[in-house]
Amino acid sequence: MRTTEEIVESLRAALESVGVVLPSLCVDPVTGAGDEPFALVDLGRCNVRTAEQLTELLRAVPAGDALRARVRKANRERRRLQS
Repeated sequence: MRTTEEIVESLRAALESVGVVLPSLCVDPVTGAGDEPFALVDLGRCNVRTAEQLTELLRAVPAGDALRARVRKANRERRRLQS
């Protein structure tokens, strides 16, 4: 299993590859310091232009049934791991 830090770095790289930089992207310091295996990722703050770019990118992704099924599966797995 990857660490939260590794996941944040992967997210940062993926966003940068499409031209989006979230300057405050980091592991939440409060949940990252505890024993919780799944610390929160703080997406942080960004300017309006960056928010607009991110919105455009997300709208360009086809949100078909396959994507919805993957999200539901990921959410079920997350809930199972938290139990």
